[in-house]
Amino acid sequence: MRRYSSIPFAKVRITGAFWSERLETVLSTTIPSQHAQLAKYNVLDSLKLPKPVPPLTFQPHADGFSTQIFWDSDVGKWIEAAAYALPHRRDPRIEAQIEAIIDDLEKAQEPDGYVNCWYLEREPQNRWTNLRDNHELYNLGHLLEGAVAYLRATGRDRLMGIMERAFDHVAQVFGRNPGQKRGYCGHPEVELALIKAWHATGQRKYLNLATYFVDERGASPHYFDIERDARGEAPGKYGQGTYEYSQSHLPVRDQTKVVGHAVRAMYLYTAMADLAAEHSDDSLKRACEVLWRDVTTTRMYVTGGFGPSARNEGFTQDYDLPNDTAYAETCASCAMVFWAARMLNLDLDGHYADLMELALYNNALAGLSREGDTYFYDNKLESDGSHHRWDWHPCPCCTMNVARLVASVGGYAFGLGENEVAVHLYGGAETTVTLSGGAVHIAETSAYPWDGAIRVAVTPDQPQTFTLSLRIPAWCAHPAARIGGAALPVIAERGYLRITREWQAGDVVELDLPMQAERLWPHPEIKADAGRVALRRGPLVYCLEERDQAAPLHRLRLPRHAALTNAFRPDLLGGIAVILAEGIANREPSQALYRTAPPAEAPAPIMAVPYYIWCNRGPNPMLVWLRE
Repeated sequence: MRRYSSIPFAKVRITGAFWSERLETVLSTTIPSQHAQLAKYNVLDSLKLPKPVPPLTFQPHADGFSTQIFWDSDVGKWIEAAAYALPHRRDPRIEAQIEAIIDDLEKAQEPDGYVNCWYLEREPQNRWTNLRDNHELYNLGHLLEGAVAYLRATGRDRLMGIMERAFDHVAQVFGRNPGQKRGYCGHPEVELALIKAWHATGQRKYLNLATYFVDERGASPHYFDIERDARGEAPGKYGQGTYEYSQSHLPVRDQTKVVGHAVRAMYLYTAMADLAAEHSDDSLKRACEVLWRDVTTTRMYVTGGFGPSARNEGFTQDYDLPNDTAYAETCASCAMVFWAARMLNLDLDGHYADLMELALYNNALAGLSREGDTYFYDNKLESDGSHHRWDWHPCPCCTMNVARLVASVGGYAFGLGENEVAVHLYGGAETTVTLSGGAVHIAETSAYPWDGAIRVAVTPDQPQTFTLSLRIPAWCAHPAARIGGAALPVIAERGYLRITREWQAGDVVELDLPMQAERLWPHPEIKADAGRVALRRGPLVYCLEERDQAAPLHRLRLPRHAALTNAFRPDLLGGIAVILAEGIANREPSQALYRTAPPAEAPAPIMAVPYYIWCNRGPNPMLVWLRE
């Protein structure tokens, strides 16, 4: 069933200014500062299994759970982010830091392959007794992803060897054979990591284990009940109350609503899409399509954020999308990018690429400051000025997640099919692929996302016939294309302009995607946005920061008849495109709390900035949805 595959990050070179700046920031600032924070909060020391056991850095919650229990995952994500950045520019200091971590993991690993620094250090007698809550497989999954990324970036396989021994142990413990535990992780993630390992090594044991974990999820009798009873724990003690929280309430093929913890959901669906492709499994593909429609038509923020509730870090009811209390965890949007990329590999449908782009450029990218060393965990769509980025977090999952996404962005730019190359994302990138007729160099050049003028140079080693598929974003109403200066009809096939011809060195496709500032209106069932409008230009959703306005945000409105224009401001935040409009502000000076006459109004200029860049000039009030 797999029709396409993503071209790995290490084989793509980012050339455009927008992502080159982000990559350089991640490499020069984010990765080193994160390593320093991991050291500051004793995460790196925990790998050494210190004796005597030190006090907890982060004290347990009321339920007795400490976020330290998944510190190994933070280490794995840091290695992964650092490895993704290395092809951009090799850094011996970062590589030495990775090697030092590998040294510690190698020493910590038990002879049977088990490695988990919390359990080895604090409660070795309890390993594999609480998969529902304690993240053992999740931790291993992130370490495995780090090992795969480091292998692809450098060719070094020592960490991969550690993880191979660890997962050989996992495969002995879990499964359907006599004496094995029929368990799976309460936090899906290991499944997608195992599929990455299968692709990197060709060892089918990784694919088999991923398949088992996905197929077993939600089976009856429920494994989390079995292990709960074995621990002697009362059924009512489970704080989440329902296995919807971990998407284990039903077998995955029977699930039709996106529920529970948002990050766990997206990680699980990513693995399901991967396995659908690997096994040509129509039932998994259909389940993914049903869940995709549900979340994107009833439970998604305009910024590509997911999950409105802080209580479960996830989903509630359809159209429940509050703005000032939005959770919209950065990790969830990163995970949506992962899922969308896998759906694209199943089916070259521009809808998946559009959502991948939306989540990437808006909610996910907002999670990392322009300076590269502070982070949003949750992403509100309206703030009174108190919301700001953290320099760290007791649960720093989002910090490394957004770093690894930005560092690996090249891996989402291109797709490879049977005698076909697809360009999913624009912004300046190049790669060389091998098709049936030989090697072909593809170089996409643009000032995206600020400008929609795209140039794609095609350079085959020798003339050959193949298909070049260029995404036509759904936001673009009037695309145009030329080859060699001659106009080419733009007839998009499921969101892609597919050009099949004999290509020769020197061939260039010019694609014009006009970017107009435009309004977006909400579904009438979204109560929080009734009577409001949002602004978009190209792939970017915009917001108002109060510091740029002539009046407080709560006094402003944008009439439907007001014209929208845009301008590029090279002096602002490193150079951004802003949206300008003539709004109206309530300027009533009366001190009366209530009155019988409507408030006086006056024209007020409005300037909107891209949502991802907000709060880079200090905390201040912000909103995405303006009153009309």
